[in-house]
Amino acid sequence: MHEVAHSTDSRYSISMTFPDRAYADIGAFADDYFETLAGAVGTVDRAQLGRAAALLKQAYGERRTVYACGNGGSAAISNHLHCDHMKGIQTDTHVRPRIVSLSSTIETITAIANDISYDDVFVYQLRTMADAGDVLITISSSGDSENVVRAAQWAKDNGVRVVALTGFSGGRTAKLADVNLHVVADNYGVIEDAHQSLMHILAQYLRIEAMDVALIKDRKF
Repeated sequence: MHEVAHSTDSRYSISMTFPDRAYADIGAFADDYFETLAGAVGTVDRAQLGRAAALLKQAYGERRTVYACGNGGSAAISNHLHCDHMKGIQTDTHVRPRIVSLSSTIETITAIANDISYDDVFVYQLRTMADAGDVLITISSSGDSENVVRAAQWAKDNGVRVVALTGFSGGRTAKLADVNLHVVADNYGVIEDAHQSLMHILAQYLRIEAMDVALIKDRKF
């Protein structure tokens, strides 16, 4: 197995440089990947996760709109979040989440990118639709994608609360966020897998909180 370096939280260890060598077979690579992923998810601050859950619960309960955005793999997580939070949370509950993935509007994204700037593809949509009291979830491994940073900065300046999912050093969105769900890792795949897990955890936990407890054991999650 590869050597692991300790994170700032001594309860967990993670690889700070994964992968750092070639592998003779995929099984050994998979073992190290899963070990790294397990360490990375362990670094997520549980208090911050609780704050994110409380913030989203309040927003959904008040029928505020929650926006999500990201690029590349993070765009896929943003779109998946729309599905699991909009449909998943309201299954067996009375919660009716209002969710918009700013990454799903390819016609609008390309129009803004072509006519204005790709850096504005999220903030343009946000300032058109969002109101104070809404929530923005940014998903960015680096935390430094310019279009995501611009959206987070606008949100901060206009009363829209920000939950940032980050990795690597956290970037600018970590500093702008009301809640930062930070994954200590330096591998895009590991960080994105952790972010996807956080999305599922928030959706399933909020659904369970709103369900009749007698239904939980009989339902699929």
